[in-house]
Amino acid sequence: MASETTQKPKEITFCGGQEPLAELESDSEPEDLTESDSSESYDSVEEPSFLEGEDSFLDRKDSGSDEEWVSPVKTKKRRLSLTLRSSTPTGSKPTTPIVSTPDLQLTGHSTTSPTVTKKKARGRLDFTSDVPVCSQETRSPVGASARVLEPNEDMWHDITDIDEKPNFPKFLPKRQPGPQLILSYSPLQLFQLFFSTSVVQTIVQNTNKFAEKSAAAGKKMKWKPVSVNEFYSYISLIIFMGLVKAKRLTDYWSQSLIYKFPYPASVMTSKRFLAISSNLHLSDEDEENTTKKGTKEYDRLFKIKPLYLDILSACRSFFHPKRELSIDERMVASKARNGMKQYMKAKPTKWGYKLFVLADSETGYTWNFFVYEGKNTHSSGKGLSYDSVKTLLDYSVLGSGYMVFMDNFYTSPTLLADLLRENTLACGTIRSHWQGFPKTTINDLPKRAKRGTIRWCRKEELLYVKWMDTKAVAVCSTMHKAYEGDTVQRRVKDEQGVWNIVNVPVPAAIKDYNKYMGGVDLSDALISYYNVLHKSKKWYKTFFFHFIDIAIVNSFILHQQMAKINKETSLTHKVFREKLLLELVNISKKPSDVAGPSGQSEQEEPTAGPPAQPAKKEKCIPAFYSADATGGRRKCEMCKKEEGVQVKTPVYCKKCNVPLCLVPKRNCFAKWHEDK
Repeated sequence: MASETTQKPKEITFCGGQEPLAELESDSEPEDLTESDSSESYDSVEEPSFLEGEDSFLDRKDSGSDEEWVSPVKTKKRRLSLTLRSSTPTGSKPTTPIVSTPDLQLTGHSTTSPTVTKKKARGRLDFTSDVPVCSQETRSPVGASARVLEPNEDMWHDITDIDEKPNFPKFLPKRQPGPQLILSYSPLQLFQLFFSTSVVQTIVQNTNKFAEKSAAAGKKMKWKPVSVNEFYSYISLIIFMGLVKAKRLTDYWSQSLIYKFPYPASVMTSKRFLAISSNLHLSDEDEENTTKKGTKEYDRLFKIKPLYLDILSACRSFFHPKRELSIDERMVASKARNGMKQYMKAKPTKWGYKLFVLADSETGYTWNFFVYEGKNTHSSGKGLSYDSVKTLLDYSVLGSGYMVFMDNFYTSPTLLADLLRENTLACGTIRSHWQGFPKTTINDLPKRAKRGTIRWCRKEELLYVKWMDTKAVAVCSTMHKAYEGDTVQRRVKDEQGVWNIVNVPVPAAIKDYNKYMGGVDLSDALISYYNVLHKSKKWYKTFFFHFIDIAIVNSFILHQQMAKINKETSLTHKVFREKLLLELVNISKKPSDVAGPSGQSEQEEPTAGPPAQPAKKEKCIPAFYSADATGGRRKCEMCKKEEGVQVKTPVYCKKCNVPLCLVPKRNCFAKWHEDK
């Protein structure tokens, strides 16, 4: 125990030849070290040189001495308890003095101890190491705006960090991108590239064969075999119905003042049109395939296969897409009871048949597609989205070096890495919970970040980008640099609540995605303007109408591209369809091709009665079809023409051979001849 009087300090030597320390012992409590406001403190002396880019530790010179260098220590308000080993006699206990002094002296160094000021330090020192520990925020040297990163640093970075732009594979298409045509073509000639005479001939043969089977089975109908020219006229009426909408098909032949369309009646009668529509068949019955129903070998698309394959081959033959491609789904509206029908709540058309489509991003040309049949038993095991992209990208016809854009249904790290190995670049939105997406939260995008905030992370060839717009968007790409200085205009509310248009940073991946992803959407828009789709209970007829839409839109895009090459003015979409339907009707030159079921061109069934060619001197006088007023009645032409109603009458004009009403309340006989 220390004595009551103050003892003089004595010098104690550390074992091992260490420096001596002055020891003070007191019977009172040890005094605390106090802070000093000396100008020679660590902060005041070292801070100016630190701001100039110098470091007292890293820039120190070697003195050549073997003595261990001790970093200057910030003295804080604390107590030191040192266990010192002194030279004591053998068997005696070593003393453990309590040291409390404001001037700890280190041999070989300045006797002035470093003091701490109240100013906040830029860094802190680790008392257990000679290397200073930096603060939490990494600071760049003076004059540098960004820092160079390790290639696979597992953290999110902002736009101040430097990223390297990946190298692009060389673009090597199999053919020259654009239309594979030489001369300019008329709308009909372009349409016949898809619906050629041989394609239509196959449809005509199958339609006639099915009608004969139906008649043999006892179906009551009047049927005359359809010809190729007549079928082209039938297609022209379908295109007309896409331009001019009516509630029912029979309204196109109505003589009511509300409708009264002259064009449909000039092509064929309503009964003939409905007869062709009823017996329409794209393929012949395949008994062998029918026996496989319910097995894996059953072909669910056999009823559309001939036309489906011909249209698909034509789409790929007469146009070669440019470097930017887009992949997306397309819905063909239908609520028929069929196992292939799908529901997609995010699409404008929610119920229908799903098609996976690859389109040219610039023009919207449908280059490749396939119909989704349901769960595929021959899948690769990597998911439907993976298999769909690999099926649509036919490198044997396309070539290499293409850029593919897709949405978050398709994008996955596995797919993008595999495409890159095949010299195909890809970019698309991605779901953050998918396997392979960075899970690190270091410097992640805040939930309430400002608009335009960017975070990015690179894992080998894959770049992941998060961007805050109205909500957070995540993109994965193999073709972009994280940030290239691009901006986009957005409406942002300031602190006063006023909306202003400002420029916010945007990643290059998201900018290109918005530019090139709309290829399939553009094609869908062109189809929807004048689509020819009719409601039908037969699923193969729904696809027939959609194939006509694909053929017309692709023909129109070919017309636009050829006009651009030849420096000519192209037709509008509406005018193109109008010219096409008129040219389709002009193909038919034989009157029998547009005649009714019995070879006559009347709109209704032929009338019975007197001969059709009366005597020259015969006058217009009323006559009866039979001696019984209730028998042999026909529909009045005048009532049907003016009011659109069907009123039967036993009276007809003997000269004109036209059934007309002749009653006190409705004298159609007199009105008919007055108008005539």
